[in-house]
Amino acid sequence: MKRNKKRISLLLPVLLISLVHAEAQSSPVQNIFPAGTIVHSNLPYANDNHKKHLLDIYLPAGENAKRPLVVWIHGGAWMLNDKYADMGYMKNTVKGFIDNGYALASIDYRYSTEAVFPAQAQDCNQALEYLYQHAEQYGIDREKIAVIGFSAGGHLASLLALSNNNAVKEFYPSGREIHFKIKCVLDFYGPSDFIMLAGSPDTSINNERNPVAILLGAMPLKRPDLAKIASPVTYVDKDDPPFLIVQGEKDESVPNTQSKMLSSWLTLTGVKNELIVVPNAPHYGEMFDEMKIRKSLFRFLDSYLK
Repeated sequence: MKRNKKRISLLLPVLLISLVHAEAQSSPVQNIFPAGTIVHSNLPYANDNHKKHLLDIYLPAGENAKRPLVVWIHGGAWMLNDKYADMGYMKNTVKGFIDNGYALASIDYRYSTEAVFPAQAQDCNQALEYLYQHAEQYGIDREKIAVIGFSAGGHLASLLALSNNNAVKEFYPSGREIHFKIKCVLDFYGPSDFIMLAGSPDTSINNERNPVAILLGAMPLKRPDLAKIASPVTYVDKDDPPFLIVQGEKDESVPNTQSKMLSSWLTLTGVKNELIVVPNAPHYGEMFDEMKIRKSLFRFLDSYLK
């Protein structure tokens, strides 16, 4: 894999446009949402002033009923993009969450260039715990929480969900506990097994400046222990939530064997899952927002959250 802009995008949707954080009660992607959508922007979820410890909540207009919640975890190789990323090419899906009566939250987390793993998992867990603890305030059903992630965000969504019932303390902020339960997962082309990925023909993952190596603080082949800890497949067990896994047939950044392997582990363990390999699709883009995939996505969500 060449070390250029295209290939540095390993494990991320290449949305490199820097988006300015919204002021309170606004969002730079608000025009994607249906008219009347209620927006709570830049809520600090970690009781600090860190610019990456923020989340947004989008709620359907109308009465403050308890609504099932979908938590959006953005991609970006763990070191790019923000909580508005991915929405630009998933506009119909984003709108569909609100149209179908779901609350949507989108979270930021620290970049790997600032803090190595498991900082990203800790941030995501802390954000979900904030949403759980403030569910009544925002009209959220705390017993019906799903996660959706794209690329690096897909990795984090899968990792959080699969470790949710195992109390992996390394994935929690120091001295804190989590109480939320994840009911189901929407994983879009997230890597699931870093050791398997390190053995792929594309040896650039074993370069020190590869996003996986930056995330772990070491190349996977030199620190397979870290690679295993950070791999979602490590935590698969029979009590895990159902998965909908979506990946492109021609993904140039994450081999689709990653999704196939995760699906196989889930199936062997007795966890319900569905794998969609999108014909001719690359790593990210509007092909993942097509009607056929949206129908599968909302059918899956409705079956577990409604």
